[in-house]
Amino acid sequence: MADDNSHDGTLRRVVEARERARSGLVEQPPPGRSSRAGRDLRAATAVGLSLIAVVALSLAFRPEVFVLLAIAAVLVADWELSRAVGRRRIEIPLLPLWVGTVGMLVSAWVGGPSALVTALVLTAGTIFVWRVLDGGGLAAVRDAAAGIFIAAYVPFLAGFAVLIAALDDGPLLVGTFILLVIGNDLGGYIAGVLLGKHPMAPSISPKKSWEGFAGSVLLSAAIGGLTFGLVLGADWWAGVGLGILTVLTATTGDLSESLLKRDLGLKDLGSLLPGHGGVMDRLDSLLVTAPVCYLVFSLALA
Repeated sequence: MADDNSHDGTLRRVVEARERARSGLVEQPPPGRSSRAGRDLRAATAVGLSLIAVVALSLAFRPEVFVLLAIAAVLVADWELSRAVGRRRIEIPLLPLWVGTVGMLVSAWVGGPSALVTALVLTAGTIFVWRVLDGGGLAAVRDAAAGIFIAAYVPFLAGFAVLIAALDDGPLLVGTFILLVIGNDLGGYIAGVLLGKHPMAPSISPKKSWEGFAGSVLLSAAIGGLTFGLVLGADWWAGVGLGILTVLTATTGDLSESLLKRDLGLKDLGSLLPGHGGVMDRLDSLLVTAPVCYLVFSLALA
């Protein structure tokens, strides 16, 4: 009898593992289990450098190529989030979300901030109507609300990166924006590994420490001051201020996604990028930081 129960339990775990692999989702490790070895540092470094190179080449060639690259990345992120919330039996109307994503990013490039906001409103309305026509009730309201949340969280915020690219010296500004976020990640990682002892939010992201936060502030502020003063020809102190703001927004974005993943019982939202997880796992800090960078660039470099 015990052997039968053990066999049934093993079979159930195998079936669940296959379902997770098929969905592209990675489960959150049980509480208390160390995940330090869960990241392949070599793979993460290689993938990270490759992503930076692709973005840099797109900016060096034509800004429109960067916009197309952003659209592709956000479409994948939409899909990853839709699959993730599907674990809670929430069915996102993916087609109108994807159409709205393209519309928002193209509108941002062609028409500016007002066109981006208009496209968001139209996307939200289309998602709601599409889901209600597919069947009403509380489930429709829940699914539509989740779809509108994703539209506002991912493509709308990503639209501000496109707005940055549309500014004068757009490629340089997008590069500065990305470097600031990289400074946040790299400074936090180095300081956290070497000095980290005091967790920032242990119930949400156990690895984040206040020492890592300080390292993020130092490196991002230094990058901001140097790029503003030496590359953009602006006041260096404005760059330092933007570097500090970047750490605040990037940390907020990272912790927000960590809270979402913890609620869904996931370690990563996808598995397309070895060592990083999914595309959304790389966009979390960038998305929340993009509106702040656009505002500061618009004011400080006008």
